[in-house]
This record gives sequence, structure tokens and C-alpha cells, in this order.
Amino acid sequence: MKKTLFIAMIFAIGSSAFAAEDTKASERVVAAATVLDEIMGTADKAIPEEVLKSAECVAVVPSLLKGGFVVGARYGRGLASCRTEKGWSAPAFFTVSGGSVGFQIGGQAIDLIMLVMNKNGMKNLLESQFQLGADASAAAGPVGRHAEGNTDWKMRAEILTYSRARGLFAGVTLNGAVIKQDKDSTRDFYGRMVPTRTSLTGLVEPPKESQPFLESLYKWSKQAADR
Repeated sequence: MKKTLFIAMIFAIGSSAFAAEDTKASERVVAAATVLDEIMGTADKAIPEEVLKSAECVAVVPSLLKGGFVVGARYGRGLASCRTEKGWSAPAFFTVSGGSVGFQIGGQAIDLIMLVMNKNGMKNLLESQFQLGADASAAAGPVGRHAEGNTDWKMRAEILTYSRARGLFAGVTLNGAVIKQDKDSTRDFYGRMVPTRTSLTGLVEPPKESQPFLESLYKWSKQAADR
């Protein structure tokens, strides 16, 4: 009886926590832009310009929930955009579940950023589901204005991961996490089902609601490329 009650309490806590993050897709676009602006606006603790200008795709998960006590629960919802011949692509929406987030423990919420650094990493992102550390190699990304002295990110990882919690921004490992297309958010945003590959390869025009995130990406990637 006690065991059954304990399990029920766990799922009740997990369900209420994740329900709080069940925001509209358009609201998540704005939140992702805010996260990127705030992080890149702090030069000494930002994503290095060399790293950002080399990234094929950028993905942001605002307020990813670290609920380690909920086995198999959905941790967070985010969106990604990739470089195309026309500029940054229309966003693709995804969920993150499972895995461990570096040194951070407990039930706190964090902001997560993932940079896809090469074509192999992008190939995984274009699929409807993949696992970090298994299907795509992932590593903690370097932090600071420049990453000239650290070349590991160029040689090792297909995807670089970062997190921000309580004002601290750092590269973290995220192995074991499953990235999967968020079909509910996709339908909410586009009014129909749009495959991840279709949006990220530029085959669909970005809706006007995409602009906060795409404008932020354009601003910071251009600034990095110009320096």
C-alpha cells in the first residue's frame, strides 16, 4: 500500500511539474529567443563566437525540468533552426527526455542550448528521433568570448551542449537524452504536421511567429561571423 502511494505521489509531482511547461509553441519561440539573447549578451560567459559561427544548427530548450525522480518523464520542449541557403530555417519542435545533465542534480529547471557542429550531427537532427551519445556524439561546449585555445570542440563532438541554471552558464554533458519530434507543438505552430526534415532544410517558409527566434539567431551569428 505504501509503495503504491509513493509511486502515485511521484507521478503526481512529475505530471504537475511538466504540465506547467506545456506552453504554446509560439510562446516557446519567444522564450528561446530570450534565452539566446541573455546568454550571448554576456560576452565573458557566452558561447564563443568561433563555436557559434561554425554551428550548422542551434536548438534551445527554455526551462528544461530536471526531475530525476520521474523515470522516463518528459523533461522539456524546445525548438531548433538550421542554416540554409536562404538563412536560418523555420523552427522544428522537439522534446528532450531521459539522460543526465552534467553536474546538476535535483528538480531545478534549467535552460538548455545544443549546437549541431557538422553534417553528421545535422543528419541525426533531421530524423524524427535520436539519442545523444549513441546516435550522435555529444560533449560539453566551451564557454567564453573566444575558444581559440580549446580545439576539442572542433575534433570530437557532433553536438555541443550548454545549460544555464540560477545564473550559471556552463557546458554540460547530456548523454543518454532522447531527442524526438514534438508533434503536438508542430501542429500547434504550423496548423498541420510538418516533418522535422522539411522545416530544417528550408522547404517550408518560416511563419511570422518564428521571427523572435530567427532574428536572435541572425543577430548573434552575424556578429560572430563579422569578427
